[in-house]
Amino acid sequence: MLIVVFLLRRLVGGLVLLLVLSMLVFGLLYLSPGSAIETLMGSRPPTPALVHALTLEYHLNEPVVAQYWHWLAGAVHLDFGTSISVQTDTPVSTLIWQHLGVSAELALYSLLIVAVVGVPLGMVSGMWRGTVADRSVSLISTAAVSAPAYVSSVLALYLFGVTLSWFPVYGVGSGVAGRIGHLTLPALTLAVLLGAIVVRQTRAAVIGIVHEDFVTFARLRGLGTGRILVRYTLRNAAVPVVTSAGLLLIIALTAGLFVEQVFSLPGAGTLLLMAVTDKDIPTVQGLAMALGLLVVVVNLLVDIAVLVIDPRSRFSTKVR
Repeated sequence: MLIVVFLLRRLVGGLVLLLVLSMLVFGLLYLSPGSAIETLMGSRPPTPALVHALTLEYHLNEPVVAQYWHWLAGAVHLDFGTSISVQTDTPVSTLIWQHLGVSAELALYSLLIVAVVGVPLGMVSGMWRGTVADRSVSLISTAAVSAPAYVSSVLALYLFGVTLSWFPVYGVGSGVAGRIGHLTLPALTLAVLLGAIVVRQTRAAVIGIVHEDFVTFARLRGLGTGRILVRYTLRNAAVPVVTSAGLLLIIALTAGLFVEQVFSLPGAGTLLLMAVTDKDIPTVQGLAMALGLLVVVVNLLVDIAVLVIDPRSRFSTKVR
């Protein structure tokens, strides 16, 4: 019961955060240069019919508080209005759905690579601390996390896409095989950055676990290294790695913007850049709220995953 209360508290906290974000996002309409009606018209000719239609659609003839309430009511139903310049008169929710899907595929592909490669490397580095393997993994992860996403994307594109012609250099392809082929190089590029963080997190967690009594006892019982790694070390090291998922998401959103630009992927980052460049305020508002909701949901899922992975956290939750 107390665990449910804990999750409800986190959910309420996330909703409050989204409410504050909605106020800030709604304010973009009035922080833009010119009047609200000029901002919403964009590059379209200011005909009386258009001015009248926008005034009614966005309730510009009502007080600001009433305008915010109408906008929030639409946002709750995922109605953020229509695009004014990116794709004129197209519903913002449709644009978000189209572009966010590409970003989700790229992020999931990258996280799969990170889980398959980054976690084992971090465990090996932590288990054999101070060895050549540990120093090599630490050096590579430090270099990877220090490289700007734009630089690593351009380097990967030139080396593996242009020079060696191993991967396509732009677009998302068609069909399952084409999609995987076009997203592999961008996913690898993004996974290098995310993997470096996961390697360091996993290494630090494993170093703190390998000297625990239960690991020493497992060795004294004669259990194999592989069984100790999987059954004892991995499960206990998973908690700090899973809790860093929120940080990985934020990094993926920022770094993904550069990766999508370099590889010409029509993802959420590309949509956000186009909307900002074209001063498409409704699209910026809708995308900002969608990304904020995504962060809140991921953090809530992380809390649930930690409770499932580590039963001891349930007791600490009850104490709080």
